Amino acid sequence: MLPNMFPLASGPLGAIPVLPVQAMTQQATRHARRVYVGGLPPTANEQSVATYFNHVMSAIGGNTSGPGDAVVNVYINHEKKFAFVEMRSVEEASNAMALDGIIFEGTQVKVRRPTDYNPSLAATLGPSQPNPNLNLAAVGLSPGSTGGLEGPDRIFVGGLPYYFTEAQIRELLESFGPLRGFNLVKDKETGNSKGYAFCVYADVSVTDIACTALNGIKMGDKTLTVRRASQGTLQPKPEQEIVLMHAQQQIALQRLMLQPGGPPTKVLCLTHVVSPDELKDDEDYEDIMEDMRMECGKFGNLVNLVIPRPRPDGEPTPGVGKVFLEYADVESSSRAQQGLNGRKFGGNEVVAVFYPENKFSEGDYEG
Repeated sequence: MLPNMFPLASGPLGAIPVLPVQAMTQQATRHARRVYVGGLPPTANEQSVATYFNHVMSAIGGNTSGPGDAVVNVYINHEKKFAFVEMRSVEEASNAMALDGIIFEGTQVKVRRPTDYNPSLAATLGPSQPNPNLNLAAVGLSPGSTGGLEGPDRIFVGGLPYYFTEAQIRELLESFGPLRGFNLVKDKETGNSKGYAFCVYADVSVTDIACTALNGIKMGDKTLTVRRASQGTLQPKPEQEIVLMHAQQQIALQRLMLQPGGPPTKVLCLTHVVSPDELKDDEDYEDIMEDMRMECGKFGNLVNLVIPRPRPDGEPTPGVGKVFLEYADVESSSRAQQGLNGRKFGGNEVVAVFYPENKFSEGDYEG
């Protein structure tokens, strides 16, 4: 019976059992399917790393081996804060190289080839460079920039109002020139902004100009902290002063546009009011809806209330963690904005901003 348990090779060595072809292929290609991930935060574990890289690989269109997860195995060295992430194909491992410098749990990580990587052998097994058509912008990166967010010219932007969208922040930063890389750090459960971001300019000579111009200015109810991520801000050179003056004028205009009390609409968006876990139980959800109707109805005729719920299958739901209030008129929504913005709720400070009516009517809750 034993000879029938293994596929046998033909010829004079026919009696020697050999590994199945698939297992041999996996072993031979492992060096080209693994990626090194360095600089992990202390909270990282095998499951969180696998889940994160499966998500970002899918988001950038890096999964080329069909449906399912790209990651098949993760090994973590907690003491040295690095991991080996094994992908299911050589091509997907090469696509993962484009993720160098991505932010994982608030920490920028390095994504590199492991030391046992053999470039000449790997070239015979599949692509050795990332696909140029990857949608890196979906995860705040830019192609060919080693993550776009590495090096001494990386800028930390803190104190961002939570209601600022990625588009608004990018527009503000791009007053000084195009960005090579940008990442707005978000809560992994709610998808809401954590109030800080990182960026690198395509022309690094404007780095200190941007830091000087933006640092300390008031944006809504917050004060921005903008500096080089690796050191304190430097004073701009004399020849940069005219550029700085122009940029500050641009910021002054944009600051007016980004105020929470900007163009009023009939719709308000509240954040820091509910958490995804509170919305899962049907009875709890109905209680929250009723409480919101009573409390928010005090400011005027509340015609519609929308509180997006998490999906049972765990898939992301746009707007989870937000509350949308539609009033019959702008006067009512303005009273509500003034009455609710800054109010303490469950230990959190509520943020109430006007929301575009056309987006709300179309069921677009991502803005």
